[in-house]
Formats: sequence, C-alpha cells, structure tokens
Amino acid sequence: MGDIRQVPVTELPNDFTDDADRVLLDVREDDEWAAGHVRGALHIPLGDVPARLGEIDLDADLLVVCHSSGRSMRVLQYLDQMGYEGSCVRGGMLAWVENGKPVETGSTGSK
Repeated sequence: MGDIRQVPVTELPNDFTDDADRVLLDVREDDEWAAGHVRGALHIPLGDVPARLGEIDLDADLLVVCHSSGRSMRVLQYLDQMGYEGSCVRGGMLAWVENGKPVETGSTGSK
C-alpha cells in the first residue's frame, strides 16, 4: 500500500457544490455532520462506505474528511485495497474550522 496523500485545508475551496472534478467525502457520523460540514460535501458515515461505494464518483479527485483525519485515513486505506486513490484532508474539520473556513449546519446539503 502506498502513502496516502494529505491536502491542507488552505488548498481547498470553501464550497464543493459546483466542483465536478472533485468529491469531498465526509465520513463523520450524522450528528457531527449536522453540527457543521463543508457546503457541497458528500456525507457517507464511515461504517456505511462499503455498502454505499456506488454513490461515490471514484473517477473524480477524491478528498476525504472527518473530525481530525483518523477515519479519513481508514477509508482511504480501504479504498486503496479496492484499487482506488484519494487524499486525506489534513487535520479534518478541526483544521477547517481553525482556518476560518465556512461551514453549514443541519442535516441537509449532501450531494
């Protein structure tokens, strides 16, 4: 297994709604998502990823985010075993908020 690339939040747009070339996959739990998420992100909790793999555009540049990067790395290791590549958002949503990037709240808004 190769090294998983990490991308700092400062290199990412504030909104993924109209970004057809990239998918931001948020693998946090429902309550974490509702408390604050990136606009245009796709929400699939970690435990649901294998069953919902078909919902992820694996041809796009895949970025995975969670609270602090632990779950993102686990998802990316799983996807690597399946033959797919992606990048971890370094520091997760903690880093996103610390860098003053905007979040949406509520349970709606996933692609």
